[in-house]
Amino acid sequence: LLLEHLRGHGGRHLLNVGYGRGFSVREVVRAVERAAGWPLPVREAGRRPGDAACLVADASLLRDRYGWRPRHDDLDTIVRAALDWERTLDAAPSDGRSGPGDPG
Repeated sequence: LLLEHLRGHGGRHLLNVGYGRGFSVREVVRAVERAAGWPLPVREAGRRPGDAACLVADASLLRDRYGWRPRHDDLDTIVRAALDWERTLDAAPSDGRSGPGDPG
């Protein structure tokens, strides 16, 4: 949709992609633990000066103008898909470039 818009010289837009709902760091850590099947080593600390209390993407412009809706809006599904993707990258033959799982 957006490529068609740009190809038609429709101008540029800054658009958020999100769900309109945020997740806490703890929620994300727990979802990663569920997807990975083991606990993560976590060290909790207070918020640093300047850290936002909450960040949530408002995708209403993208939804209203282009009809976009996220395909996956469940945190466990999102994390599982991301972890599966990282695992495929780790399993791929190395072409000499550095990537996820590579120390270089």
